[in-house]
Amino acid sequence: MKNSMAQKAKSMCQRAFLSFAFAVASVSSYAQIAIESVTGSTQGGVEVVKIDLSQALSALPSSFSIQSPARIALDFPGVFNAMGRSTVDINQGNLKSVNVVQAGDRTRVVVNLKQAANFKAQLQGKSLVLVLDAVVAKSIEAVVAPVFAENKNRDTLPIKDLDFRRGLNGAGRVVVSLPNNQVGVDIRQSGQKLIVEFMKSTLPEGLKRRLDVADFGTPIQNVTTFQVGDRVRMVIEPQGTWAHSAYQSDEQFVVEVKPVRVDATKLTQGQGYNGQKLSLNFQNIEVRSLLQVIADFTNFNIVTSDSVSGAVTLRLQDVPWDQALDIIMQAKGLGMRKNGTVLWIAPKDEIIAKEKLDRESVVAMEGLEPLTTQSFTLNYAKALDVQRGLMGVGLVAVPGAGGAGPSSRILSLRGSVIAEARTNQLFVTDIGSKLEQVQQLIAKIDIPVRQVLIEARIVEASDTFGKSLGIKLGGADLRAQNGGDGGYQLGGGNSVAFGTSYANAVATSGAGGTVDMASNFVNLPAVGQGGYNPATFALSIFSSAANRFLNLEISALEADGKGKVVSSPRVVTADKVKAVIEQGTELPYQVASASGATSIAFRKANLMLEVTPQITPEGSVILELDINKDTVGQSTAAGFAINTKHVKTQVLVENGGTVVIGGIFELTEVTGQTKVPFLGDLPVLGNLFRSSSVTKNKQEMLIFITPKMIADRVAAQ
Repeated sequence: MKNSMAQKAKSMCQRAFLSFAFAVASVSSYAQIAIESVTGSTQGGVEVVKIDLSQALSALPSSFSIQSPARIALDFPGVFNAMGRSTVDINQGNLKSVNVVQAGDRTRVVVNLKQAANFKAQLQGKSLVLVLDAVVAKSIEAVVAPVFAENKNRDTLPIKDLDFRRGLNGAGRVVVSLPNNQVGVDIRQSGQKLIVEFMKSTLPEGLKRRLDVADFGTPIQNVTTFQVGDRVRMVIEPQGTWAHSAYQSDEQFVVEVKPVRVDATKLTQGQGYNGQKLSLNFQNIEVRSLLQVIADFTNFNIVTSDSVSGAVTLRLQDVPWDQALDIIMQAKGLGMRKNGTVLWIAPKDEIIAKEKLDRESVVAMEGLEPLTTQSFTLNYAKALDVQRGLMGVGLVAVPGAGGAGPSSRILSLRGSVIAEARTNQLFVTDIGSKLEQVQQLIAKIDIPVRQVLIEARIVEASDTFGKSLGIKLGGADLRAQNGGDGGYQLGGGNSVAFGTSYANAVATSGAGGTVDMASNFVNLPAVGQGGYNPATFALSIFSSAANRFLNLEISALEADGKGKVVSSPRVVTADKVKAVIEQGTELPYQVASASGATSIAFRKANLMLEVTPQITPEGSVILELDINKDTVGQSTAAGFAINTKHVKTQVLVENGGTVVIGGIFELTEVTGQTKVPFLGDLPVLGNLFRSSSVTKNKQEMLIFITPKMIADRVAAQ
């Protein structure tokens, strides 16, 4: 018997708990001992914990302490708890409370402290007295608010700009442009608000405002900025669970508020395992006892199913307690369900079977629950569309989505709904839980849809230039006609005649008659420009005595034209709803069928804007655009041709911003020259034997798009 007791004591001495090894004395010396009471008091400025037992102990129990949280633990093998409760509240001095937990054939007493302290245990008859050393008060450092810069300039400077942006993972960012990098910034948290103060600063009138940024989908709901004395105060109002950070880069100060996701089913919040680290070293310990040890450490209430059994051997060093619990449950095929601070641990099959039974019970109760009728008045959504969605019939048009999508039934099998189109009301008959779901659904979809004003500007500019220069050169010799000698030289009596053309320049012959000088041997006149004939200047040189004539005509024309056409269609539409606006002419044309019969059809030559806007959470607008700019062209035998300009694209534009979505540029340059071979190539003199023309045409089209979100239901004029 003694050998068996010694082996059991030796086995218990090998166990370690919470970063320590606790030794276990012989069970025989503690048999049939009970803890009757635990009290705490202060004696001479020293905290004392007294544990009264039914019998005197032969040796001090094993003990250990941890720093964070501050605790002292005592293990009593072979001792049971006879107090009828497991927690004793003291709340005196450094003492908070004492927990007495029995696990199998041993009992653990845990003394919870406010601050870590050294202790000394001693036996006094049937009692164990635990004396705590006095805690040396630590100097508490003053909490200094983070200051990002110190304002060395005594003069107040104005804040440049204030902006809000949506960051990654739904974080809200408040960006402040400071006048310089020497502005002192003080940030602190007050309740559920963040207060940021900019020292020695002023706030321009344009920035004294309250930003409502709830639609951005971040924790930040409102940002209010105002002047307080010689500083600017900004109050940021987040919602939900969040964490903030702030940083400054040169003249830009940024406050970022990130949402903290809370998962009620997780033991600790955040990614991965975040529990306090512990060490476990057990040889063949029962799973139920191990779960009780973890419960003592975490202050969680653990309910263990009767089907949990078996033993486990493990050694874990500095492992988060939630990870250690997960490892134990995986090793034994256990599952867990968390409800507040209570953990229910059972085999996975048992948990699944219970949840299945609970759901079947809920479905069965829905079939027995009495039906209730409730009316809902819709303000923005159509009652018929919502009715189809609740019943899950066909495709349901989603208000503001501009399309339709599949729907699943929301009402129970016994539920029904009647839509009254005249008053836009719904009458829903179903059980109470379903009516509550319907009410929540209607509250989310029966809201005014944001509207967008889309303005397009189509600018067409043309620049034309053309010039032409030509010449006519001719002459005549009338000596033989006048009875003279054809060898006479040009002599006295010479004259010069001018005219608009040399055909109209006349001279008097030696016989007293008129002479037509329209004869020519170089005929290269200028060409017309813009439908107009060129201007001409003629010069004739003749001698009445010699009867010889020389004719010269210069023709020139230059045309310069500039034109601009601006088309500006604009339309207001709801978010995700297609809008079309067009204006133009329909041209008739004849269509012949296979039988030979003819009919008149029409083709449009118009200006059309087709757009579908989508408002993003950041406040920008995504535009699906289809723009046509058609005009009537030249006439053909089959009818008029149509000059088309078309663009179809998708673009992301900030609210109120303008973007160029496309453009067409055409440049035509034509240079022509007509000349007499060889003579036209002569320097200087060659100008009398050639004609030249230059034509330049430039055409350009640009398309500008400007979306503006409308705050009210009145379109901007």
